[in-house]
Amino acid sequence: MSLTVILLFLVALTLLGIVALYNQLARLRNATANARAQIDVQLKRRYDLIPNLVEVARKYMAHERETLEAVTAARNAASDARQALQRQPASAQAAAALGQTEALLQGRYAQLLAVAEAYPELKADQTMRDLAEEITHTENTVGFARQAYNDSVLDYNNAVVQFPSTVVARLFGFVLLPMLESIQRPEERDAPRVNFSGTSV
Repeated sequence: MSLTVILLFLVALTLLGIVALYNQLARLRNATANARAQIDVQLKRRYDLIPNLVEVARKYMAHERETLEAVTAARNAASDARQALQRQPASAQAAAALGQTEALLQGRYAQLLAVAEAYPELKADQTMRDLAEEITHTENTVGFARQAYNDSVLDYNNAVVQFPSTVVARLFGFVLLPMLESIQRPEERDAPRVNFSGTSV
């Protein structure tokens, strides 16, 4: 076997290796995009439910305007942060902003439910109970989707930094992706949750 044939064989083998590593990185990046899309669907669902819940609460809580406005403002900020992360999925700053606004929204929502405890007619309203239950279910789904996303990001980021795939990642512009944090501050993590069946959780 001549030296030329050996060199051609080695070049072909190297190219095949590069293609295989590129395909692996692309597959992992697509998996993270899919996982992020699942979070996005659930966040949008929650953002769509919250204005309805606020409107129902407004009928009974005429004197709690500040609380209702705080929930609405937090919802709008979180929705804006979600859209910013959609535009810049590799931005650690956008991911952190989403985590912070989500934590604020969860805190404001918990405050609304705590204040609602003082309004028996609101607690008895079937629409309010249904909306609160849907939001709680959606929050649980968001938590699972966020974990799945972070797992996908971990696999992808490991491939980006490990040799030899890191060489291909640098050649073709595969960048590290930020993980999503669920809640940033301990006081928000411990915010009370209230259901409308008569018991606090």
